[in-house]
This record gives sequence, C-alpha cells and structure tokens, in this order.
Amino acid sequence: MKNTFLKATMGLGIMALAADQAASQPANCAPRAIVLEQLSQKHKELRKAAGLASNNAIVEVFASETSSWTITVTFPDGMTCLLASGQAFELDVADLAQLDPEA
Repeated sequence: MKNTFLKATMGLGIMALAADQAASQPANCAPRAIVLEQLSQKHKELRKAAGLASNNAIVEVFASETSSWTITVTFPDGMTCLLASGQAFELDVADLAQLDPEA
C-alpha cells in the first residue's frame, strides 16, 4: 500500500511540474473546446483522470480503447496545452482499490 501511494504521489508531482512548464511553452496549446474535439474525434480518447495543480490548472489524462493516451493541462483562462502522449495506456484499477479505505 505504501508503494502504491508513493507511486501515485510521485506521478501527481511530475504532472504538476509539467503543468508549470506548459505555461511557458504555448506552442502545443489551443482553446479547451478545440483540444477536446480533436482528442475525441481524431483519437477517440476520453477523460480517464483529472487533478488540480497548485497553479489552479487542471491536469487531465485522456485515453482510448485502442490504448493511445494524452496528458493535458488547462489553465484558468481556458487554454489547454498538450503535455505528453503515447501508446499502451493501462488503468490499474486494482491499485486504485487499495487506496480506498472502504474497499
């Protein structure tokens, strides 16, 4: 359980750092509606997870049934930036259940 919690904490920390970096690199950014339409229509990706970064940005993970994935950050002004993307997404629900004290 400690190992799972450590992995989750490190992962969120890395995403928060990436969110801060994206603010200074608007090359991969567009209004949220445009980014969501592209992820949904072109890549068939849906939101699988989300979290709030310290700078009030929303960090989200999108994934498709064919295992492609994208991590985005959306800033309070509505701009959404792509942080990373790739293949072989896997949601490990067994690890998530261990974090729930009532499971």
